[in-house]
Amino acid sequence: MTITTTNGIDLAYDSFGQADAQPILLIAGLGTQRIRWTEPFCQELAARGYRVIRFDNRDTGGSTHFRHCPPLDFGALAASLMAGKRPDVPYTLHDMAADAIGLLDGLAIDRAHVVGRSMGGMIAQIMASEYPDRVLSLTSIMSSTGNPALPQAAPDAMAMMMRPAPDPFADEAGFLSHSLAFARRIAGTGQPFDDAAHRRLVLEEVARAYDPGGTGRQVGAMAVTGDRRARLATVTAPTLVIHGAEDPLFPPACGQDTAAAIPNAELMVIDGMGHDLPPALYRQVAEAIDRTARRAATG
Repeated sequence: MTITTTNGIDLAYDSFGQADAQPILLIAGLGTQRIRWTEPFCQELAARGYRVIRFDNRDTGGSTHFRHCPPLDFGALAASLMAGKRPDVPYTLHDMAADAIGLLDGLAIDRAHVVGRSMGGMIAQIMASEYPDRVLSLTSIMSSTGNPALPQAAPDAMAMMMRPAPDPFADEAGFLSHSLAFARRIAGTGQPFDDAAHRRLVLEEVARAYDPGGTGRQVGAMAVTGDRRARLATVTAPTLVIHGAEDPLFPPACGQDTAAAIPNAELMVIDGMGHDLPPALYRQVAEAIDRTARRAATG
């Protein structure tokens, strides 16, 4: 793990592949760390001739945490949004996009292929629309546009996501049961769910940095960002939108809306995929990202 400082915060990152290869920047989702982009997936991309960079968003992993900020009041957040007011939050997705640009600056990278999943897809979309000269291609995975007319998440999946987890240091078994139940709920049926692999992953995240308050602050960042479709219409980078046909958090209509909002975007809906990226799909997804990156080279 290496640390770079940008926008007054530290960002933890690592990379795979040759340092002089064309860069791919991977952006993680809500409350998760860079290790959700697993080493086998990163190696799958690096083997195609890229320098693959993954990093911890602010408030996760080895990057700066905003623990000095008060816990997010979800009731007050919802009330402000319903009243048409902008809630007071520590930061927005635009700040997180600026972090990613700052990371590229720190690595002396002028332009990169940008890939984001879930909330990371939203950050990647903002990068492509607000920093077009820095983004060679955009891949948005299991994400959305902020369009308020889109279908909402399955109520039971949303309830599971928002329910506080047991403290892993006081009740590891309860924490793992909570985490595994949610992961199974959002996974697709196309591949078997690997309990052991998920257990190892979440325990590694806990060991690196456990901060449920950071997840709440990222929820606030998402909530105030709003509808991005007008800005997405200005994106010029070759774009791929990947979405699971069984995604319960962002239904397939969210992926369709993303592709419709971005000129000439390619939509790839994967049967049996939920709101996850299982190893059985690594090669298919890596090939699609590579194909999109090559569109940038030929375009």
